[in-house]
Amino acid sequence: MVKRKQASPIPAGPPAVGEDDRFDSSDEEDLRNTIGNVPIEWYDEYDHVGYDLSGQKIAKTGKKKDELDNFLEKMEDPDYWRKVFDRQTGGDVTLTDEQVAKLRALATNAYPEIGYNPYEPFMDIFSSEKEIHPLDHRPPDKRSFVPSADERRKVSKMVHAIKMGWTKTQEKEPKPKVYDIWAAEDFDPKSKSELKRLRLALPAPKIALPGNYESYNPPEEYLFDEKELKKWEETEPDMRRIEFIPQKFDALRKVPFYERFFNDRYDRCLDLFMAPRQHKNRLNVNPDDLLPDLPNPRDLMPFPLVLGLNFRGHKGQVRTLAVEPKNGEILVSGGEDQTVRVWYIPTGRCLKVFEFNSPITSVSFNPNPDYTLVAVASESTVVTLLNIEAGDKLKVSATKDLLINIPISGDSEAKWRRTKAGRVEIDVGDSVRQVTWHRKGDYFATVGLEFAASNVKIHQISTGHTQQPFTKKRGHVQAVQFHPTKGLFFVASKEFIRVYDLLKCVLVKKLTLGTRWVSCMSVETHGDNLFVGGLDRAFSWLDLDLSTKPWKTLKHHNSAIRGVAQHQRYPLLATVSDDATAMIYHIRIPQDIVAENEIIPVKRLSAYCGSKKGNHDLTILSTIWHATQPWLITGAADGLISLFSY
Repeated sequence: MVKRKQASPIPAGPPAVGEDDRFDSSDEEDLRNTIGNVPIEWYDEYDHVGYDLSGQKIAKTGKKKDELDNFLEKMEDPDYWRKVFDRQTGGDVTLTDEQVAKLRALATNAYPEIGYNPYEPFMDIFSSEKEIHPLDHRPPDKRSFVPSADERRKVSKMVHAIKMGWTKTQEKEPKPKVYDIWAAEDFDPKSKSELKRLRLALPAPKIALPGNYESYNPPEEYLFDEKELKKWEETEPDMRRIEFIPQKFDALRKVPFYERFFNDRYDRCLDLFMAPRQHKNRLNVNPDDLLPDLPNPRDLMPFPLVLGLNFRGHKGQVRTLAVEPKNGEILVSGGEDQTVRVWYIPTGRCLKVFEFNSPITSVSFNPNPDYTLVAVASESTVVTLLNIEAGDKLKVSATKDLLINIPISGDSEAKWRRTKAGRVEIDVGDSVRQVTWHRKGDYFATVGLEFAASNVKIHQISTGHTQQPFTKKRGHVQAVQFHPTKGLFFVASKEFIRVYDLLKCVLVKKLTLGTRWVSCMSVETHGDNLFVGGLDRAFSWLDLDLSTKPWKTLKHHNSAIRGVAQHQRYPLLATVSDDATAMIYHIRIPQDIVAENEIIPVKRLSAYCGSKKGNHDLTILSTIWHATQPWLITGAADGLISLFSY
C-alpha cells in the first residue's frame, strides 16, 4: 500500500468571478434530469422526461423540432448559434459569452480562462513508500447491500394506486408506418430495417471478358487488312463492332501505353454510377390474354378473299396500274416490255396495246370522269398524254378535242409537242419515276430519277405550261401527292415528308416517318391521314391532325413494301411486298377528334395461290383498288396481273 502524506496548505485568495455559481449545488438551480439510467429515447413521444420521487412528471423544457422549425429558428433567432441541445432535459440551453469564449479557447488548443496557471503546486497525496496493511480496515456498510426501504414503500404506493385505478397511465398511441425512400439504411450490411427488405439490391454490371482482339500478340486472322481498316474508319463509333484496331507486338515490353485508358475508366465509373438497372419479375400470364380483342373478320366483310381473275399479256415486270375513276370497268397497266395495255375488267380482255420506246414506270388516269385521258411516264425523258380510245364514244371524242386544244408554247420548264397520232408529249429532261394528278384533272406532277432540284415538276393542261416549284434540293424525292381537298403538296424523300402550301409557297410542316427509305405513299380520301410504305418492311400511318410522327407502325411483311393503296368507298387498305403477298387491313377513321383510329389486319393474300406454276420468289410491284367494288388488283414481276374478289 502507498502511505498517504499530509496535504500541503493552499494559499487562500479572493474567489474568482462566478466561482460561487460554479460550486452552487442547491436543488433549485439544478435542472438536470433525475430519472436515473432510464433511456431518454423512451419519452420522445411524450411531453415529459420521467417522474420524480414523488411521482410527479418532469416536464420537458422545450418541444421537439423538425428540420423546418430548425431552419426558421436559425433564420430568425440571432442567438441560434449559441444554443445547444441538452439530452437530459430535452430542451435548448443558451451559452453565455464566457462559455463561448472557453469553447473557442479549447477549440484552438488554448487555455480556457485568462490567468489560468497550469503549474499550480501539486498535492502529493500518496508517497512512494510501500506499506503492508491498508490505512482503513472498516468493512463496508450493510446499507450498501440492502435496497432502500423508503424507495420500496414509495414504489409500492404508486403500483397500488395504478391497480386501484386512482392513477391512470398514458397509453401509447399506435404510430403509422412511414417508409423513408431517401434513407440510406440499405447500404448498411448490419441494418435489419424493413426498408432494406423492400428495396432490391442489384449487382453492378460486369465488364466483358477480353477476347483475342485485345491480345498484344493476336493471330493473323484477327488483324485488319486495308479493306477492313477503311470500313472500320468509315463506320460511326456507335456502330463499330470493336472500339479499337488490333495490333501485334513481338514482346509485352514493347506494348505502348493505352491511349484510352482514362476514358475507359471514366466510362466504367459511369456504368457503376448511372447504369440503368431493373428487376424483372416473372409472371405466369397466358400470352393469349395479352392480345387485344379483335372483332370477327366476318363482321368486317366485304374484303378480298380469293383470286378471281388473272390478266396475262405482259412480258416482264408490271410496274404500274390505273383504274377508270368512275365506273372502274377499264384497267390500264404499264410494264417492262415497253407497252401500255388497256383491259376490260369484267371479262379480262385486252382492248388496246400501245407501244413506247422505253419501259413504262408509271401510268395514271385523269380523275375527271368526262375524259379517257391517261398520263404515261417511262424511263425516257418524255411524259405522254394518251387517249386510250376505249369506253364511251362521247368521252373518247371529248378527250381528242382536249388534246387538240392544248396550247403548245416554248416558254416553259419543259418542251411540249404534239405527235401525228394525236398524243401530247412533254420532255422534262429526266427519266420519270412517278406521275400523279390533281383532283380536278387540270394539273399533274412528275418526279424524276436524278437527285436534283429540277426532278419535281408540275404541269398544267389548260395552258400547256410547266413550272418547277423548287430551286433547291429537298432530299432525294421518291414520291409526290396532291391533297384531295386543299391546296397542299406532299413531297416524300427517303426519311421525311414535307408538306407545302401551293398558294402561299411556304413549308407547312415536316413529317418524320417510321421507315428509313420511303417506297410508296398514299393520302387518305379526306386528306387527314397519310399511309407510307418503306423498303425496310415498315408500314406507317400518320395522323396529320395528331402529330408529325407516325401514329402506328406495322411490320407484317417479310420483304420491302412496294405499294400502298386505299379504297375510295370502303374502309379497306392494302400493302404489297416483295414477299409475293398482299396484306388487307380494315381501317376506321372517325370524324370525332377525340375518338381513336382503328386498323385491323383481316387477310393475307398470295398472288400465286391459284397458280401451280407460280414462282414464289417473284415480287408484287404495284397494286390498286377497284373504283366501286372491294376488289384488289396487283401487278407482279413475272407479267401477271391478278384480281382478288370476295
